[in-house]
Amino acid sequence: MQPLEVLLTECARLHGHMCAGQVLGARMAALGCQRIGIDDPRGVDRKKLIVWVEIDRCMADAVSAVTGVRLGQRSLKYMDYGKVAATFLNLETGNAVRVVALESSRGLADQRFPEIDSKKERQLRFYQDAPDADLFRIEAVAAHLGENDLPGHPRSRVICSICGEGINDGREVIADGGVRCQPCAHGSYYARRDDFPQ
Repeated sequence: MQPLEVLLTECARLHGHMCAGQVLGARMAALGCQRIGIDDPRGVDRKKLIVWVEIDRCMADAVSAVTGVRLGQRSLKYMDYGKVAATFLNLETGNAVRVVALESSRGLADQRFPEIDSKKERQLRFYQDAPDADLFRIEAVAAHLGENDLPGHPRSRVICSICGEGINDGREVIADGGVRCQPCAHGSYYARRDDFPQ
């Protein structure tokens, strides 16, 4: 794994700025990889690593920058839990750890750098230098990864009987005797508009 300074430069380049969340994510990624025996996640070990992030904030971009995992490669999984946490799985060994940012680290940053007026700057400085134990809780876990969630080509593809759109990797719903996509079966985050110009 590269030194933190190098990792943070890449994080800032990909994310667009440096912030406390980027530092936490970079350190979280390096720690998670180290604990499961991944030394070169963007190189020789890249096909061995799956990461679940539990928030869609700065930390997630840093984890992706440091490890090279990507949604499009199916090596990055997103769980909408709103937590500054990530799980790292070594596909070769099956070893997995979940790394959680400790809420107490915010207060420790305030205690360590009371002379810095900006809370964000206090956190940024503290998160770079603090021992791992002051920033994270690490727990060994069993990570569940189904056949349809593995990287590589789609395992299956079917067509929704309602909208006619394709559905990959077992994400379809069987309802009322037909194959449906999840939006047609359960509703969606979007609503179609007839008044939009084509």
